[in-house]
Amino acid sequence: MCSPAPMLLPLALFSRNLCTNDAQKLPNGVLTNETEQRCRQILGSNIPPQGVSAGVLVTLCTFRGAPAFLYTLRSSRLRGRHKGDVSFPGGKCDLSDEDVIATALREAQEELGVTLARSSVWGPMMPITDWTGMVIVPVLANIGCLEDLAAKPNPEEVESLLTLPLAMACASSSRGYTSFRQRGRYAYTLPVFRLPGHKVWGLTAMMTDSALSLLFPGSYRSVLRSSR
Repeated sequence: MCSPAPMLLPLALFSRNLCTNDAQKLPNGVLTNETEQRCRQILGSNIPPQGVSAGVLVTLCTFRGAPAFLYTLRSSRLRGRHKGDVSFPGGKCDLSDEDVIATALREAQEELGVTLARSSVWGPMMPITDWTGMVIVPVLANIGCLEDLAAKPNPEEVESLLTLPLAMACASSSRGYTSFRQRGRYAYTLPVFRLPGHKVWGLTAMMTDSALSLLFPGSYRSVLRSSR
């Protein structure tokens, strides 16, 4: 059972009561041993390519008894175009990192203030190349009960923590998409997840979408071609 634990920074809570009827039909016990073993088997075939630039920990957790994603709200004091964005913990690879999984875990430790065991990782997902050419590998992990995590987010990097129940993430009322055109023609579509006061977009939305496709292979409809 989860026991209450104080959070250093404010935690944005999104009630399960906001879920639509369609979302509530999804299985509540998704973060089961059976799901974990299925995902580990699928992700085990993903071999990160050479020249990976960064690793991101796609953090699953349980909050108030509900399976959820855990995001960070990046500090507005950070430099760069992504300050104030909703993100998963992650960052550039370091020469001291054993692999991209070590990168993702190290970055999560730096941002969340907790040491996560490598056994919490289910596996690397399909890499994503951003507009600058950086190759980013999302790493799916279940960090367990959030109330027991006793996270101490780094205020230099993280303004607050956000949780999004998986059922709400699957609800049509919380999802959208943006289609892009290049040279006057349709080019591609990216997902968007709407939260009260925030939105998940860009690479973080792509990682969220891919994780949902992996967790709910029979019921979640992705706008992306890859589900891993």
